[in-house]
Amino acid sequence: MFALFRGPTVFLVRTKTVLQDQRSSVFSKPPKDKIGTGQSLFTMSVFAFALLAPAGWIMHHIPAYRQRPSPEP
Repeated sequence: MFALFRGPTVFLVRTKTVLQDQRSSVFSKPPKDKIGTGQSLFTMSVFAFALLAPAGWIMHHIPAYRQRPSPEP
């Protein structure tokens, strides 16, 4: 009966060990180079464009997708 309970505890101990190993690689130091406002704005703009452009393309072309004939099986 104790063998049934041993499995989950081994898993939890192993998970705890892995999480402790991952935390040890995080360092908290001040940045080596300061990032300017322009560079931050440019980076956020590129990121927003990369996320929103495909969705905008699809939404812009929804009427064309609706007018297409359905494919024959």
